[in-house]
Amino acid sequence: MSPVTPHSSEAFREADPVLQPLVHELHDRLTDTSLNLAAIKRAMIALLEFLCSPAGRTDANCRAVDNFFFHDESWLSDRLPANYRDVIAHMDALHDTISAPHIAKKFASTPEQLLARARSL
Repeated sequence: MSPVTPHSSEAFREADPVLQPLVHELHDRLTDTSLNLAAIKRAMIALLEFLCSPAGRTDANCRAVDNFFFHDESWLSDRLPANYRDVIAHMDALHDTISAPHIAKKFASTPEQLLARARSL
């Protein structure tokens, strides 16, 4: 049996099937050598809009996104503007969204807070 990695389907086992393509779209945009900031922003907003929706705002979905970006920092690069890196880096507290919302809110890491920040990029 192969190990569970952030890129594997197993990492998204409990998440909504809609989530994985949104996460991979953002990841692909972040790691694309062309550094298309408009495409990164669109992908980030699409992912966060889903996490803000009634269907998307679940513990499993928030944890899957948190886990993905926590375990894969290939997107982290000095070529990406700091304000973009900051939004993605704050996704590391998404796991608290449902179980400890006061912590996620304190770190400005609720889906709604991150979405507002992404829209202002």
